[in-house]
Amino acid sequence: MDIVAVVPVLRMFDVATARRFYVDWLGCAVDWADERPDGPVYLQVSRDGVVLHLSSHHDDGTPGSVVLIEVRDLEGLHAELRDRPYPFFNPGLEPHPAGRELQVIDPSSNRLRFFERAPSDDPATAT
Repeated sequence: MDIVAVVPVLRMFDVATARRFYVDWLGCAVDWADERPDGPVYLQVSRDGVVLHLSSHHDDGTPGSVVLIEVRDLEGLHAELRDRPYPFFNPGLEPHPAGRELQVIDPSSNRLRFFERAPSDDPATAT
């Protein structure tokens, strides 16, 4: 077996509100969407190697899920989000035992935890 990708599926309740959060504020692109007038909506958003599926199917995902997204340049992301105001959320940088993090909560109560390792804990910077 070859694993190609692992993609979290997050529940959404309102498509327009989810798009405002993920596309307009977080800067994701909608890669594709299955939107039918008489049924639930399922779509894929992505940004810089992060791929998420958002679903309005009643049995997909659980509101309040958490996705950990490991990043470099957390301050750059923080500045970008601060410069692109979102009236419902203003996240800060928080210390973490192994680095620091920035958490955002989407309109369906799913938490995206952007995490940056401390340089001494980062395998990519170890010598």
